[in-house]
Amino acid sequence: MLLKILAKFQLTNNPRLDFLSGLTVALALVPEAIAFSFVAGVEPLVGLYAAFFVGIITSIFGGRSGMISGATGAMAVVMVALVAIYGVQYLFAAIILTGIIQIMIGVARLGKFIHIVPSSVMIGFVNGLAIVIFLSQIGQFKDPNFSPHSDSNHSAINVLFNGGWLETNQLFIMIALTIFTMGIIFFVPKIPKVGKLVPSPLISILILSVLVITLKIDTLTVGDLASVSGGLPEFSIPSVPFNFETFYIVLPFSLTLAGIGLIESLLTLTLIDEITETKGRPNKECFGQGLSNMTCGFFGAMGGCAMIGQSMINISSGGRGRLSGIVAAISLLCFILFFSRWIEMIPIAALTGIMMMVVIGTFAWASLKILSKVPKEDAIVIILVTSVTVWQDLAIAVIVGVIFSALSYAWKSSTSINIEDGEIISKDERVYILKGSLFFGSINKFKAFMHPSNFDEKIVNLDCSESWIWDQSSIEVLDNITNKFKKNNKILNILNLGPTSHKVLKKSTKVFDINIID
Repeated sequence: MLLKILAKFQLTNNPRLDFLSGLTVALALVPEAIAFSFVAGVEPLVGLYAAFFVGIITSIFGGRSGMISGATGAMAVVMVALVAIYGVQYLFAAIILTGIIQIMIGVARLGKFIHIVPSSVMIGFVNGLAIVIFLSQIGQFKDPNFSPHSDSNHSAINVLFNGGWLETNQLFIMIALTIFTMGIIFFVPKIPKVGKLVPSPLISILILSVLVITLKIDTLTVGDLASVSGGLPEFSIPSVPFNFETFYIVLPFSLTLAGIGLIESLLTLTLIDEITETKGRPNKECFGQGLSNMTCGFFGAMGGCAMIGQSMINISSGGRGRLSGIVAAISLLCFILFFSRWIEMIPIAALTGIMMMVVIGTFAWASLKILSKVPKEDAIVIILVTSVTVWQDLAIAVIVGVIFSALSYAWKSSTSINIEDGEIISKDERVYILKGSLFFGSINKFKAFMHPSNFDEKIVNLDCSESWIWDQSSIEVLDNITNKFKKNNKILNILNLGPTSHKVLKKSTKVFDINIID
């Protein structure tokens, strides 16, 4: 009975798998949160607390079960300038405003617009993020004490060129342990019963940790990055002046953070929808993300959004219910409060191996085969979004991809409009059939077709049963052509409008001179 109640609220269908996958995710969250804290220029605990608050609140109030949220690199890159110039307290104020903006977007039900993102953009998003995750893991093969000469470029690709690699022996050990971890994750699921009882990523962490500690292998551990020990987060109001000057300082950052956070979260939600063949709720996810970020601002945390890497770990480990995200967040807090000593002993290679397997599972390998088979515009979008995600960031990449796709669609639609001969009613009257979409992109071609000098008849009836009239540009061009027909002692009638086209034109007849025959 209890299991049915939990399943009804999407808490869990399988408590054991949700618990174990949540524990695995929590272990993988630790180095990620620490790394993103360094990127943002804040203390490691600021990122760890963010992973806890964002993780547990979105798991309870978000719109997608099984999705993991926490501190992310995409948002950290935006935060670094604000922290460097104004200090961390302004960051907390910006995160509160970010949460409010996201809540308003959720309440206004604007999350549904994620459905207009084309499939080609989704493929580019997935491939780009897989490459970004891979490049971020390359950083684990570098000396944690190394500081690059310039930190002006925070793009993912920059990690390859700023030096600081581990010494030769440590580098080979790190590579060998990472490959060993990947082998465990690959082969454990093939062992009868074992692979189904315990997630293979968790098994790999346990085996590698025991191996490294027992054999005293000299390799990097979580403790080499930073200490994860701390107390409970405390409520506090950001120490900033409450005036319009502060508002104007944090508003641009908050708008950017809100946009990046929701784009990454909603695209991750859509991806998990496809993988699990279930349906998330975008507007509820916007609200959950906003509530979590607003809470972060009041508890000294850096905020965050959905994490595709950790979400993929959770899904591949069998985590499907909200319980998995709740367990991950609570486990992370327990690590900070009680088990920091043990967590700091986990080899970085184990967590790197897990993320490398996530890269392999996330990248849409089939897209490499279809690039030559899909329309060239879609192939360009896939490559474009992937490239911009790697070189810049996710939000810019998705916006660029959607704009390019929209312009490509507009161009195709503008060239597809055509007019065909229809029924001859009399010597002076004839029907012509308009086919295609009439909008701002196709009006020039339409005007060339519909010039009065092209018609010998005095009465021209334009049958719109196979066309769609969309915008103000269409209304104005129909008004102009109608008046040109009048000046040439001819009549243009508009016939057989579809419901959408009729609604667009009917409202305009009081202002524009268009002959609509119902």
